[in-house]
Amino acid sequence: MQRRFFLKNLLVFTGAGIASSYARPFSKLFPRNAAKSFTGRVVSKGKPLANVVVTDSYSVVATDANGMYTIDAHNDAQFITISTPSGYDFLHEDHITRQYKVMSDIKDNTKADFELQPLGKNDTDHQFIIWADPQVKNKKDVEMMMTESVPDLQKTLSGLPSGTLTHGICVGDIVWDNHDLFPDYNRAIKKCGIPFFQAKGNHDMDYRLGGNETSDITFKKMYGPTHYSFNRGKVHYVVLDDVYYLGTEREYEGRITQQQLDWLQKDLSFVPKDNLLIVCTHIPVHTAVKNNAELYALLKPFSKCHIMSGHTHYNRNVIKEGVYEHNHGTVCGAWWTGPICEDGTPDGYGVYDVKGTDLTWHYKSTGQDKSHQVSLFIQKNEAGENEMVANVFNWDPEWKVEWWVDDVAKGEIKNKPGFDPLAVATLKGPALPVARAFAEPKMTDHLFSQTLPAGYKKIKVRATDRFGNKYEAVA
Repeated sequence: MQRRFFLKNLLVFTGAGIASSYARPFSKLFPRNAAKSFTGRVVSKGKPLANVVVTDSYSVVATDANGMYTIDAHNDAQFITISTPSGYDFLHEDHITRQYKVMSDIKDNTKADFELQPLGKNDTDHQFIIWADPQVKNKKDVEMMMTESVPDLQKTLSGLPSGTLTHGICVGDIVWDNHDLFPDYNRAIKKCGIPFFQAKGNHDMDYRLGGNETSDITFKKMYGPTHYSFNRGKVHYVVLDDVYYLGTEREYEGRITQQQLDWLQKDLSFVPKDNLLIVCTHIPVHTAVKNNAELYALLKPFSKCHIMSGHTHYNRNVIKEGVYEHNHGTVCGAWWTGPICEDGTPDGYGVYDVKGTDLTWHYKSTGQDKSHQVSLFIQKNEAGENEMVANVFNWDPEWKVEWWVDDVAKGEIKNKPGFDPLAVATLKGPALPVARAFAEPKMTDHLFSQTLPAGYKKIKVRATDRFGNKYEAVA
């Protein structure tokens, strides 16, 4: 995760167009509202909605039987946001979600009403997509996103049963410092055709404007609050900002502010403890968020909790403190240099299926069928012997990996951390990859290798995931 720090010596800030337009005092961007107390009503088809959670990003309240709420806004509050309740459509503009109102835009200075549309169907079963790190830096990157990633997601969505409820969450690094490209990402989401929520990544931040408190101005202008929640079926979704800007260009750390932790405690007090909880961040919580223990303490009462993260440009699954974290391979792979991430995981995204509070998932490789879950290579090992190496992208300890030689079963293979052969061939060395030579192969724990017998003709590997799905590769 620290690899981003050296990029400041390699990159030129290209987002000056948008950044300069916001280089004004923070209070001028989100003017303080003279009113401290806001009231409003949440309705659907003219009928009041009770128990809808409303927040100013500090306090958290719920509507009464008449759909009314009152919130005493914090001095630094900028938005009134609802936690969209189950059974209702997400508010959005061209599929970019907008479940908030900017305080300074509220017409009569005190009243913020929300009107929701019922889904008209049960949302207990639904799906969601996780995009990590589209990270476009220039128009060439945008073109690849539009011609590769978007059509692939469109194809995935078109293959779902008719009427499937699906939403997306981008877990940060929407762009690569070039904030002028936020509208291109928005255009991509519009073409995907499902509501998308956004988390802030380190490359979505404003530099040169001050410290952490001013690092999210452009993001907020484009996408609203940086921490919020919403609901669908028996799932409560939370989006957090775990990128803490240190005030020097491109230097940051993984940290969740106390403000967010306090807000989260209040938000979760309205959520049944037997609901499925999905927490979305940019930087991986299990290894790179300094105060992750405080977050885990808040999540502990929930028996089913998953964290969705990005940032690393590799794919890894980790269970820590009873929480399953999915650290996703990226939409851009190794920064739009080829078909894979630094660990050999193909460019792609996570696909999650919810049935009540049960969650199943698979990793979807861009341009490949959903059955493509294993890459198989034959290479020479250090001893000069033939060796097969299988990369099982979305492996976790509940998977089983077996192998066959010439149709004779050889049993299970244990995972052996190492480097993906394709990643070494295409990324390793000072001149590779040609476009962005800083990308390097990353050691991964989802490799399986075995020395091959002399005279073999066919090798088969079968990976069985924790849900019983079987995936094969043959060489």
